[in-house]
Amino acid sequence: MRWATYAAVTSAVVLVGLALGLSLPLVSLRLDQWGYGQFAIGVMAAMPAIGVLLGARCTAALAARCGTQRSLQASLLLSAVSVAALALWPDYGLWLALRLLLGISLTVVFVLGESWINQLASDAWRGRLVALYGTAFALSQLCGPLLLSVLGSADDRAFWLAAALLVCGALLLLGRDGAPQVGRDVLGGGGLLAFCRAQPAIAWAVVLFAAFDVLVLTLLPVYLLREGIAQASALRMVGAVAVGNALLQLPLGLLADRLPRAALFRGCGLLLLVTCMLLPPLLHSPLVWLLLPLFGASAGGLYTLALVLVGARYRDEALVRANAHIALLWGLGCLLGPLSSGAASQWLSGHGLPLLLAGGAALFLVLAARRGAFELRGEGA
Repeated sequence: MRWATYAAVTSAVVLVGLALGLSLPLVSLRLDQWGYGQFAIGVMAAMPAIGVLLGARCTAALAARCGTQRSLQASLLLSAVSVAALALWPDYGLWLALRLLLGISLTVVFVLGESWINQLASDAWRGRLVALYGTAFALSQLCGPLLLSVLGSADDRAFWLAAALLVCGALLLLGRDGAPQVGRDVLGGGGLLAFCRAQPAIAWAVVLFAAFDVLVLTLLPVYLLREGIAQASALRMVGAVAVGNALLQLPLGLLADRLPRAALFRGCGLLLLVTCMLLPPLLHSPLVWLLLPLFGASAGGLYTLALVLVGARYRDEALVRANAHIALLWGLGCLLGPLSSGAASQWLSGHGLPLLLAGGAALFLVLAARRGAFELRGEGA
């Protein structure tokens, strides 16, 4: 196995997580300071999700034309330009377009980066190596809000630092090999509906975690502020969620290489449901600092296990195709999560965010109760 390449690819994607952890909360906080409502902030948060839907359609074709490594590097550089432009032109309408472009470019990064990592991993180590990637990415998202709490949201230093991190990620990929080989006949999304019909629980797990991930970085800080939490404490609470996501990944990866994965999936879904329901009543209690890591850990486990299952089955073109389907489902979750949570929080209940995620966890448990829910049947790609 190419350990140096695995480390370089994982590090490049981890730098993306740190850049997102810096820039996404800053955008939401800046809009809140400008007087925009939660729905307008939710619309902004949903723009990268539309970009995901567009980017997933063209990722495989781009990799076939330019190669996996070059496509990844070009996408990282384009993402850096998009983030830098947020600092240069502070305008809501322009930011919508820039966030859309950022969603397209980062989709290519995640689809090809996760495909490359799964391609490199041996079957005996797949759970642990995918979990190590998940841990590193979650820690990078943790460090983003914590670093933002130090830098502050009054100026644009966080935007510029995020752009620099993305450039560094592109440089890390120079001279690396072992990437998935993609032929020119590959298409990125033709089997999505078949994939969802064959694997509804896995598909919904991806949608649910995508909604969770973007809500934590965008609307959770606003939710906490409007519930009377100070900004510095709110950002630390977001960090506590990311800590929980990171802490579960390695033990979960180890268990995924040794125990039935269906039981692990259902356990994560049940824990997510419970923590979502407990968040509103415990929000101002010291117990919330114990609850928040469990909240993040349970959601992160869903995505890690989905990647392990898909990576164990597919290689090269099929692996890129399957990850493109996952990216489309991710985009759907990123789109529906902020829009529905923003609308629910503004017009139905101030606790719309945790209650909406609780409903998603309940639906996952229903789908996971089906016999053979986590057996991969057919190509679905």
